[in-house]
Amino acid sequence: MRKRSKISLVVLCFFVVFAASVFLSVHEVWSADKTIRIGAPLPLTGPLAPEGKKIQQGYNLWAEEVNKKGGINVGGEPYKVEIIYHDYQSKTPRAVQLAEKLITEDKVNFLFSPFGSGATKAASGVSEKYGIPTIASTASSVAVYDQGYKYLFGTFTPNQTLTDPMSKIVKENVPNAKKVAILARNDLFPMAIANVMKKSAEEQGLKVVYFGKYAIGSMDHASALTQIRAANPDFFFATGYVNDLILIRKQMADLGVKPPAVGMVAGPAYKEFVEACGPLSENVLSASWWHPAVRYKGTSVFGPTQKYNQIFEKKYGHVPDYGHASASVAGVMLQLAIEKAGSIDPKKVRDSLASLDAMTFYGPVRFGANGQINSLKPPVFQIQGGTQVVIYPPEIKESEFKLSTK
Repeated sequence: MRKRSKISLVVLCFFVVFAASVFLSVHEVWSADKTIRIGAPLPLTGPLAPEGKKIQQGYNLWAEEVNKKGGINVGGEPYKVEIIYHDYQSKTPRAVQLAEKLITEDKVNFLFSPFGSGATKAASGVSEKYGIPTIASTASSVAVYDQGYKYLFGTFTPNQTLTDPMSKIVKENVPNAKKVAILARNDLFPMAIANVMKKSAEEQGLKVVYFGKYAIGSMDHASALTQIRAANPDFFFATGYVNDLILIRKQMADLGVKPPAVGMVAGPAYKEFVEACGPLSENVLSASWWHPAVRYKGTSVFGPTQKYNQIFEKKYGHVPDYGHASASVAGVMLQLAIEKAGSIDPKKVRDSLASLDAMTFYGPVRFGANGQINSLKPPVFQIQGGTQVVIYPPEIKESEFKLSTK
């Protein structure tokens, strides 16, 4: 009996070792031969770090969900997703260099673009040169997409899809609104949306009484705000990134700049803006390409909008904003295109992206001939009671517009 027990133990050990070796060999195949590598140059340090880290969270959430559910199906074979990050320290020339490094040295299959329209435009020439499909999750300016490139696709609609409804809401809700003042960060996206807002406001009959720009990294807006106060606008619109707009909103209060309507893009969509500005954030008007209040019946890895919100909150402890969602849907778009193509061949995936027509938690996804998404209706919101509340479009409206009181 004792001898038979020893034999059984030996046999059991053999099977344990054999099973472990099989597992390890499968794991090696999964990690080496069945991995899709995606490069992502991001500003993880420097003044754009808050935005860069936000985008990274969105990418990571998508990758984790995909891998948790068995990877991306490529012609019947499951492929693991791996994202390779490099920090370009909020310096656009560095973003371009790292995009090239990711392609030529890290040998990534696909790219997620750098943050913002300026860096995306600068780096898009690299991915176009090498024929690497690239998803831009934070570039809305038409100047990014009018270069005739074939391998660049973006998750943001053109800027006027934000400014047109914002200016119309102000005209309809501010008594006798006649004048607008605009202050913009001297950078591609902020200047582009400022110029489009000028056009949108003028189309609503508002006269532009001030149009100015401030340098990247500027820490004092007193001169511009003093001139704006003297112009006495009914609507003040400022552009920049979250740290810029926090500073501008606080200096407005210090200098007594109190127009009936205050609009800003893109900071107010972020919880960091509300937390930093406190009561000064109340009734600030803004718009974004997505809001957690939207309700789309997505069929991809995240399912419907509500499910995406739940997954995000469980991991990060707060509701997602449009930056998180746009990054996550960039991954979803790439996944859908790869699965539709049944291949990771760059040309086949590029063609699959160009013809994509799908419903996601972010909304319907279709691209125009220039690669920019053209299937969304971005929500307009105000910060009311310390949170972002949708006031447009009507189908997801949560509240009415309120005048600024601070």
